[in-house]
Amino acid sequence: MTRNVYTVKQVNAYIKNMFTQDYMLNRIYVKGEVSNCKYHTSGHIYFSLKDESGTIACVMFAGQRGGLSFRMSEGQQIVVLGSVNVYERSGSYQLYAKEIRLDGDGLLYERFQMLKKELEEMGMFAPEYKKPIPSFASRIGVVTAPTGAAVRDIMNIAGRRNPYVQLILYPAQVQGEGAKESIVRGIRMLEAYGVDVMIVGRGGGSIEDLWAFNEEEVARAIFECSVPVISAVGHETDTTIADYAADLRAPTPSAAAELAVYDYRQVQMGMQEYRLRMNRLLNQKIQVARLKLREYHTRLKYLHPRLKLQEQQQRLSEMEDRMKMLMEGKVRDARHRMALYVEVMKGLSPLQKLSHGYAYVEGRDKKAIKSIRQVRNQDRLSIYVTDGILQATVEDVKEEQHG
Repeated sequence: MTRNVYTVKQVNAYIKNMFTQDYMLNRIYVKGEVSNCKYHTSGHIYFSLKDESGTIACVMFAGQRGGLSFRMSEGQQIVVLGSVNVYERSGSYQLYAKEIRLDGDGLLYERFQMLKKELEEMGMFAPEYKKPIPSFASRIGVVTAPTGAAVRDIMNIAGRRNPYVQLILYPAQVQGEGAKESIVRGIRMLEAYGVDVMIVGRGGGSIEDLWAFNEEEVARAIFECSVPVISAVGHETDTTIADYAADLRAPTPSAAAELAVYDYRQVQMGMQEYRLRMNRLLNQKIQVARLKLREYHTRLKYLHPRLKLQEQQQRLSEMEDRMKMLMEGKVRDARHRMALYVEVMKGLSPLQKLSHGYAYVEGRDKKAIKSIRQVRNQDRLSIYVTDGILQATVEDVKEEQHG
């Protein structure tokens, strides 16, 4: 008869596969008392959960430490969310923890996770639906308890940052029976009143104390509100459904007031800085404009028609002087030539000849007498001498023989 013989590894792997295929063991909440808790230097946490009937080994790896918000110690009653699986090396099973809560929070936390997943799938947490928080809100609505640290913190910080901002408080019930209805009424009343931004929150507390801000009605009222909403629930480590639905999450009410109320003194300082910068830039512009104006004035001075006219007048005067000088030269040359011509003419002038004892004789026809053949006896002749004219009558004509 043939027998099937398996190795230890095969058996452990088979058992591990059985654990893996079991849906309940892949996501299970286990409640018990902490025992043998050890924080390893690697960041892993090894501990056991025990009750009156037995013990189960547990481990939370360093990568899952985000699911633990407190330091575990011996004797604490806790609820662990994780999966049960086999550690093949030792052949033992253990609980691999993903989240650890103090006992009493487990069921509420499961409800929180289910609602969060449902609303997230509906798109209520999508960033594209988040409204921007106004930078300079003048009327700020606050939905919180009328007494307690939260409202005092908001009032103190708002008064310090900007004494001119108006805070409008809706005194809401923030825990216990009727809390969710009170918070929803406050959101809707302040929305109708017309505030610029709204702070919805309370101080910290246990998951039961904060549960009103994990209700779907509150989340929907925040999501549907037309006014930007800042959630301010609990301390920095507490996160609620309202935080996911809000347009902006503040870790504390004090932080919400700082986000909603602009710092008046900083704005004043900023305005003063802008004023100084604007004046400095304006003065620089004026200086540049003045330099350009002087440059244009100088250029215009050189290009002014009066300067052009003066230049033309000076040029004309220079040309006039030159022309006068040239004309005087021409006149001197002409006078010199004329004096030469006069001297020449003097040598040829009849008057000059007359001054040497010669005379000029004209006949009756005013023609010069050059030959005796031009006259007859008794003809009237005009004889020109240096100082006058002689009238004569021809008495006799005698021809002379040359030769």
